[in-house]
Amino acid sequence: MKLNLNSLSDKKSWEAAKVALPQYDVKAVSEKTAEAPVWLHFGAGNIFRGFIASLQQRLLNEGLSDCGIIAADTFDYEIIDKIYKPFDNLTLNVSLNPDGSSDYEVIASVVGALKADSSDEAEMKEFKRIFRSPSLQMISFTITEKGYAIKNTSGELLPVVKADIAEGPSKARHAMSFVAAMLLERFNAGRLPIAVVSMDNCSHNGEKLKSSVTAVASAWVENGLAPKEFLDYLESDSVGFPWSMIDKITPRPAKSVEEALAKAGIEDMSPIITSKNTYIAPFVNAERPQYLVIEDLFPNGRPPLEKAGVYLTDRDTVNKTERMKVTTCLNPLHTALAVYGCMLGYTLICEEMKDSELTKLIKKLGYDEGLPVVTDPGIISPRAFIDEVVNERLPNPFMPDAPQRIATDTSQKVGIRFGETIKSYSALGKAGELSAIPLAIAGWLRYLLAVDDNLEPIEVSSDPLKDELQAKLAGIEIGKPESVGEKLRPILENETVFGSDLVKAGLAEKIEGYFKELIAGKGAVRATLKKHLS
Repeated sequence: MKLNLNSLSDKKSWEAAKVALPQYDVKAVSEKTAEAPVWLHFGAGNIFRGFIASLQQRLLNEGLSDCGIIAADTFDYEIIDKIYKPFDNLTLNVSLNPDGSSDYEVIASVVGALKADSSDEAEMKEFKRIFRSPSLQMISFTITEKGYAIKNTSGELLPVVKADIAEGPSKARHAMSFVAAMLLERFNAGRLPIAVVSMDNCSHNGEKLKSSVTAVASAWVENGLAPKEFLDYLESDSVGFPWSMIDKITPRPAKSVEEALAKAGIEDMSPIITSKNTYIAPFVNAERPQYLVIEDLFPNGRPPLEKAGVYLTDRDTVNKTERMKVTTCLNPLHTALAVYGCMLGYTLICEEMKDSELTKLIKKLGYDEGLPVVTDPGIISPRAFIDEVVNERLPNPFMPDAPQRIATDTSQKVGIRFGETIKSYSALGKAGELSAIPLAIAGWLRYLLAVDDNLEPIEVSSDPLKDELQAKLAGIEIGKPESVGEKLRPILENETVFGSDLVKAGLAEKIEGYFKELIAGKGAVRATLKKHLS
């Protein structure tokens, strides 16, 4: 068996391998989508393939929709060339259950794949056709939080964005510039309504998306490259930027899953690593729990996503749910496990959950420091959510998720994952009572020194601020706490990184104290955790 449309006709073989197949006419869905596209998604990676695409598959299976999704990538075009096109846009989803069993399903709801490359005339012609289609109801995004950033940590526009602003919509390269250019096409087609939906794992994602898109559009208007009315359109009721909260862990492709698929007779499932360091395969392995909460703001209508398990609600509820998850019940725990796991030699999150110090750390982070300031969103219980995370999701031994993956782009995450709780405590005048969060932040800074607890070199996961932060830490030596001096202060003062000035918040001395203990010598990371979590 091979993962392509022709092979799906051999239903008996797939059924014998216990793989669920699409329960609809894939060709008819593809033709209908080409004729009247409804949904375009930017960000063709694993969270999209393993979660978002499966939502539309469920609607198609149940006859609740007759259109598929068109996928697009703004960052890594190899995904389209090597994972989408060779496999007829199909994905084999593998749900990894806590009992060790797996469920398999071929996802066929993605019926097109494009590269957001403004220099490719054919691709651009298709993008423009889609954005000018009155039928288009939504464009959505899973491009990671850094995909929305158009400025660096100093508040200056990124060079690529400066070029986009100067050269205009036809040359747009940055994701936000590209989206602004395509929305200009929709404006020029008659101010057609559309929902622009971030499904990324970051706070106030819809606000971040709108801010970046309108900033680019505003600059074009100033430069005479777009009409003033375009800005009015983006601010009007015709364009919705709903907020959302998403939650599903989709680790890198696991060797064990690849081997299981080969044993079942499914060929050519080998993962690849692209030149941009994307780990991806024709299959997606992921946990079963998943949550998606979206503000119901769709000016041109929408698929009945609530019938696929999505919570459609108001902005305030989305905000509370997102805050619950990102700042308290999951993401802060993940980041703490990631940086300390890398230093303590772990390669699997589930193995870390057998470590008494690390489990104490995340329980203190979540239950003791997070829950007291989280607001119950009403649709999902925070305590039930964190119970599921701590007792079922993170310990799942069949989820091959690595701390090294979670540690990626930590500088883009700490401001939300820890910063929001710090703000809440600061507002209450109680920031000084925090201990687990400062210990987690100190651990991240210690991790950036690129040596583990045995003083062996480790590779620090990719991060847009890695070089800048490591330069600030230059001169600090393990075994010489006095070498720290004032080197941490410029980092801890950076509101762009942490969401607030941690020196003014009164946390700098505590973080510096923990950091000095963490660099005391070989074994100091473990010793510090034991000391403060006994």
